[in-house]
Amino acid sequence: MRLSAPVYHLKRRARLMSRRENVPLHHALDRVAAKEGFGSWSMLAAKAAEATPAVGLLARLMPGDMVLVAARPGQGKTLMSLELAVAAMKQGNRAVFFTLEYTYADILDRFRDIGTEPADFDRLFEFDNSDSISAGYIIETLRSAPRGTLAVVDYLQLLDQKRENPELMAQIRALRSFARERGLVLVFISQVDRSYDSSRKPVPDIGDIRLPNPLDLSLFDKACFLNKGEIQFQPA
Repeated sequence: MRLSAPVYHLKRRARLMSRRENVPLHHALDRVAAKEGFGSWSMLAAKAAEATPAVGLLARLMPGDMVLVAARPGQGKTLMSLELAVAAMKQGNRAVFFTLEYTYADILDRFRDIGTEPADFDRLFEFDNSDSISAGYIIETLRSAPRGTLAVVDYLQLLDQKRENPELMAQIRALRSFARERGLVLVFISQVDRSYDSSRKPVPDIGDIRLPNPLDLSLFDKACFLNKGEIQFQPA
């Protein structure tokens, strides 16, 4: 299936249509879906979920992997990370979303953007937006997590925002050792530096990761970069 734009862009298009034409959102969604060749939005979302790039990325991951999902704001890195979580849960694995940015209601909305309800996965999904999120907190929370659990950390550059937390390099090294010991997959949403110029290269790469504090990016195993609907997987 080839859509004219990623699902989250199509949903934004429908929201704009709903406001502009004063029609219910579900009508606007169905109209957008019809232009893509589907009878309804639910049919489009279900088909997109089967063909999501996250499924391809998950197939490349191994227990113990550390993964970056990076983009400039508004390019879909949170949705890509949630799609990874959904793909993992469809395989029967647990998924945890650690965030210092979002509320649970925010994440519910983003799940719905990709045509998913967390309730569909019973007790496999856990949301955590504690102010205490850091490497130590994540390790303690996941200490009894079963092998294969996928955890998303939103986002990398916030881990050492508090002075009492260890420096970012030390935290990532600790998380890397823990992930390998426990057989977990840790996915870090990451910012891309403002200096990235899409006119020079269509998708950012590892050299464009924003690093306000020193960090050896070779501590990560794989990376996924997004920009304007383009997705590129790279070894980190």
